[in-house]
Amino acid sequence: MDRLTSMSSFVQVVDTGSFSGAARQLKLSQGAVTGHIQSLEQQLGIRLLNRTTRKISLTDEGAQLYQRCTRILREVAEVEYLASSLQRAPRGRLRLNTDVTLARVIAAVVGDYVLIYPEISVELIMTDQISDLVEGQFDLAIHAGSVLDSSLIQRRLGKAQRVICASPIYLARCGTPRTPEDLAAHNCLNVNNCRRADLWRFASRTGEHEIEAAGNLCSNSIEAVREALTGQGICLLPLLSVAEDLKMGRLLRLLPDYMMAEATIQAIYPGGRHLSTRVRTFLDFVAKRLREVDVDRIDQGKTRTETSVACEPTRSTDTRAKGVGADGN
Repeated sequence: MDRLTSMSSFVQVVDTGSFSGAARQLKLSQGAVTGHIQSLEQQLGIRLLNRTTRKISLTDEGAQLYQRCTRILREVAEVEYLASSLQRAPRGRLRLNTDVTLARVIAAVVGDYVLIYPEISVELIMTDQISDLVEGQFDLAIHAGSVLDSSLIQRRLGKAQRVICASPIYLARCGTPRTPEDLAAHNCLNVNNCRRADLWRFASRTGEHEIEAAGNLCSNSIEAVREALTGQGICLLPLLSVAEDLKMGRLLRLLPDYMMAEATIQAIYPGGRHLSTRVRTFLDFVAKRLREVDVDRIDQGKTRTETSVACEPTRSTDTRAKGVGADGN
């Protein structure tokens, strides 16, 4: 007899508590279910069930085998589901949660994705914190940073790099900073979506630097600060938010030799459920797009920044910035 059908019969008898209940679930005759159980016991050489006129119970060996059979049947079902889903074009609604830091790039990815898969509709919800995916009925969340909930499945998609940038107009008027300490003499715009957003930390070959950045604009909107960069000041922003501006020369990257701490961009989804075709294809699509955004591929690095602006850099004379170099000064 078919081994998988025998295991299914055994599991269904245990789950329903009777041979007749298992027969109804499997759409088999009660005799066929009995035959499958007997065949499985003979093949394994052990007794799986204690049978009386009133009830059915597991033997000690049967209890151990029940757990294994349940897991095997679940894995077989997952393989069958995956095989069938690979043959279907994605369709339906994709409910997606992302943080505001990634909003611009994820929105662009969504736009390109639905052009390729027109039968998909996307509901994109942006929040500062990861929402409860089950309660919020989200298929997927994409966030930068760590996730503490161990019940969620996490897939690394890329790095959330941050860069210091300003417009050529501002730099021509106010000078180009060469070190983090130089930022004290500049109007530093802040994105206030985390605690101590005005504390900018850098690392370089000369040591670590901690800057208290101050200026005349602080907003919880990345887009608002990005628009103000046209000529108003300098800001620390996610590379994903300004990559196109850097490529086109609308903004210039500053302090390329000073690195900022990076967060991991992760896809997060509830465990214990099948990934639909729409979720799986979107994950692959967004992962590819995020890999294409790399600070090292942007031609607005050190050389362009230093040669595009004629003004001499303005040195730190203000008490707004406190730098800590390798020598502790």
